[in-house]
Amino acid sequence: MKYRFRRRIFYTLFMLADRLFLLMPYRLAIKFGRFCGKFIYIILGKYRRLTKEHLRIAFGSEKSEKEISKIARSVFINIGMSITEILSLPKIRNKLDSMVDINGIERLDKVLAAGHGAIVISAHFGNWELIPIIFARKGYSSNIIARPIYYEKYNEWISFMRNSMGVNIIYRTDSPKKILKLLHNNEMIGITPDQDIDSVEGIFVGFFGRKAYTPSAPVKLAMAANSPIVPMFIVRKGLKHTIYVEEPILIEREGDKDAIIRKYTQKWSDIIEARIRAHPAHWAWMHRRWKTRPPVTTQA
Repeated sequence: MKYRFRRRIFYTLFMLADRLFLLMPYRLAIKFGRFCGKFIYIILGKYRRLTKEHLRIAFGSEKSEKEISKIARSVFINIGMSITEILSLPKIRNKLDSMVDINGIERLDKVLAAGHGAIVISAHFGNWELIPIIFARKGYSSNIIARPIYYEKYNEWISFMRNSMGVNIIYRTDSPKKILKLLHNNEMIGITPDQDIDSVEGIFVGFFGRKAYTPSAPVKLAMAANSPIVPMFIVRKGLKHTIYVEEPILIEREGDKDAIIRKYTQKWSDIIEARIRAHPAHWAWMHRRWKTRPPVTTQA
């Protein structure tokens, strides 16, 4: 009951912000989004502490406490700006092509020319919601795998936003056959598998020097559909963004299946880590990425 009431309050505030940002000039809305990010950083002590804790785990002695605090604050500012951009989509949708560049799109085109679709891997990094939207606007089939948000009204809002921008949603509870059919139709499937979700099948691979529970579905889907994995990331620079299409990962299909899944899960996880290291303020560090721990083994 307590959480239901809290969710209603936050949803009401969210809807008020939605109306407010649409009334504001865009540049003013972005400034306000930055301010909201700073304000949330101050008032949400739990998530501020989690963000700093996870930055310390990842970077250890590489970064000073002052640098950790600066990155943590920038994480919240980036999220504030990203939410503002999403809420402003009805107003800026016709300006998106001039706001977002794509580096390496020829790599994706080459993959799709082979006719086996593409499994696009990204992360909760930068304004990740813009990636499928931009490709949908450019005429690509843009599908994403998502999990329903627990509060139904939020889920309805974000589903409407994605659908209105040409993005098709596939829920994790849907049949894998539905996903495989899209890949066999030479379509793109977007996944953000950079979080610790113990309700999905996964394995432990290295991530920032520690074992992290990581979904195995991307590699399994790639093996089943003979589809390459294409990592993509969006990097913010002021009011503009660049989507970077990385080199495709071609999956071996012969050999020990478990070894192949482990090898390539580690490979795409390493690519995500490298991008986060390059732009640490872009990632959502408040998520408990190392929550699930490997089983403890005893030795006689």
